[in-house]
Amino acid sequence: MSLHLKKLQNFPGRKGPLLLIIMDGIGIGKPDETNAVWLANTPNLDKLFKSELYTELNAHGTAVGLPSDDDMGNSEVGHNAIGAGRVFDQGARLVNRALKSGEIFKTETWETIARRARNGGTVHFIGLLSDGNVHSHIEQLYILIDKCAELNFPKVKLHALLDGRDVGERTALDYLLTTEEKLKKISKEKGIDYAIASGGGRMKVTMDRYNSDWNIVKRGWDAHVLGRGRMFRSASQAVKTFYEEDPKATDQYLPEFVVMDSIGKPKGTIKNGDAVVLFNFRGDRAIEISRAFTEKDFTEFDRGPLPDIFYAGMMEYDGDAHIPPNFLVQPPAIDRVVTEYLCAMEVKSFAVSETQKYGHVTYFWNGNRSGYIDERLEKYVEITSDRIEFDKAPKMKAKEITDTAIDLLKSGDYKFGRLNFPNGDMVGHTGNMEAAIVAVETVDRCVGELVNIINELGGIAVVTADHGNADEMFTLDKKGNKSAKTAHSLNPVPFIIYDSLYQGEYRLADLKEKGLSNIAATLLNLLGYEKPQDYDPSLIDMIHG
Repeated sequence: MSLHLKKLQNFPGRKGPLLLIIMDGIGIGKPDETNAVWLANTPNLDKLFKSELYTELNAHGTAVGLPSDDDMGNSEVGHNAIGAGRVFDQGARLVNRALKSGEIFKTETWETIARRARNGGTVHFIGLLSDGNVHSHIEQLYILIDKCAELNFPKVKLHALLDGRDVGERTALDYLLTTEEKLKKISKEKGIDYAIASGGGRMKVTMDRYNSDWNIVKRGWDAHVLGRGRMFRSASQAVKTFYEEDPKATDQYLPEFVVMDSIGKPKGTIKNGDAVVLFNFRGDRAIEISRAFTEKDFTEFDRGPLPDIFYAGMMEYDGDAHIPPNFLVQPPAIDRVVTEYLCAMEVKSFAVSETQKYGHVTYFWNGNRSGYIDERLEKYVEITSDRIEFDKAPKMKAKEITDTAIDLLKSGDYKFGRLNFPNGDMVGHTGNMEAAIVAVETVDRCVGELVNIINELGGIAVVTADHGNADEMFTLDKKGNKSAKTAHSLNPVPFIIYDSLYQGEYRLADLKEKGLSNIAATLLNLLGYEKPQDYDPSLIDMIHG
């Protein structure tokens, strides 16, 4: 299919640039004390929200390719949908289908795992132990473990990463105790050895992303592979101990731990002949640990001699770099993203964010592909994130992102730009209301600066979000007791067009369903082009005079 775009007959776009501002994690929640977005002082957003070119979009569940509308959206699927202009079945749905049909167990990858098990090797599962359904789902892990038991694999060890981010902040024991009981039951009934071997909180152990802090991956490597770390009789004992030692500790920041056997030795180090499966389906926090297991000339940290293991991901986490080389489920094939069309039309563009969301406006935006689509026509700018808990510095790098975008806009070289402010999401995940309010107010000030520049340049700004988070910081039970909520919300997100020269040439379309996938066609319309035939409808209708 041709990547050529047709020009709109009655709207050529504006002389100035089009800027897409993604306010990560800033949704539209209840106007009450649970909502940092509502509590924050946001004069710029308040004004934009009153615009006649304001609407709200679905950013979770089936609207972004997830199995059900009970599933929260996330930055990965959100940016996929925004950049692709269509909804593709995403990680959880693809994995569920492969598990339900059994096709996952008919692959060459699974047969290699089985062969290692039959030859006496241990099968190790590493991943996020929760039902958050953003990076993984515990029920998917259980199906894999049950299959191992059905096939009488003699040894299975689990390296459990604790969530507290996409689920309640101190819920680790709910998942660990159930899992420990399950593994104990299998071991007793079948006379085989299934147990949890190591673990730790996801923000401290194994699940780093975008090369932000390789020490996180090293801690995981040391615990999972080498059996180095604080020793406990069980994973649940480890978590109970951490809670007792620090009553304010939350799951995502718990340190690494190792489970020992009856003689005080690590229960499940990873050795020659073993197989390792990373059961997370989402890519961003799976790439670095996958590299550590699969790269021959790995230099990010001293991992020691690489054991002769077979490593597989639940999915291929980077389609361009083919990380990892072996995986169980094929990822969605996302083609003809909006940037491909713009490059085909010789439209110059830029993308800016800090490390925490840089991959979202590049890799995920471009359909899970690394690098440039056309380096002649694109400029990507990554601003290094601070290595600090985000509620300690809730302004993050918003100013630097804003200043960089302003310089690029003023250069006159770019017709389209996109940026992501991570604050609402990254600070929202900490559960710290005061910090989240500062985060939202910071984004508001930056949006105001950018809108002023767009006004000067005679351009258009589109302001939206990829999912909610800071809009729901805690929940209240019937007695009014607070419970911190660090996960994404199911709330809709704002969508505003700020057009400095608007004279009624278009209006918001009357669509029955509005979601993130409608944004791409809208951007193309605002640049003066018709949408590709199979893109989801634009959020605007042109008025033909």
